[in-house]
Amino acid sequence: MQTIEEMSDSLKLLSDRTRLTIMALLRHREMCVCDIVDLLETTQPNASQHLKKLKTGGLIHEERRSQWVYYSLNLDDKPYLKQVIDQLPSMQEKIDAFKSQGCT
Repeated sequence: MQTIEEMSDSLKLLSDRTRLTIMALLRHREMCVCDIVDLLETTQPNASQHLKKLKTGGLIHEERRSQWVYYSLNLDDKPYLKQVIDQLPSMQEKIDAFKSQGCT
């Protein structure tokens, strides 16, 4: 069971639009940092900074595969956040459009 302080910290992380968008993207599938950068139309350092905060807060997993780092949701022990993430608008259309351009 999470404490109020832990829950508050997790919710604060999601109060940022970029981090919330990253969580919405990862809701659909794991992603490489390069895909997240392209989908957010941002810089790699900016995306990495947000990803680091989400990882430090325990909201995402990071897995290195050769030169790439892949991210996925880590909400198994945070059912209150899973409910929030499940209510986010779907990003599937954006992901599909990105794929159709030959990306990812």
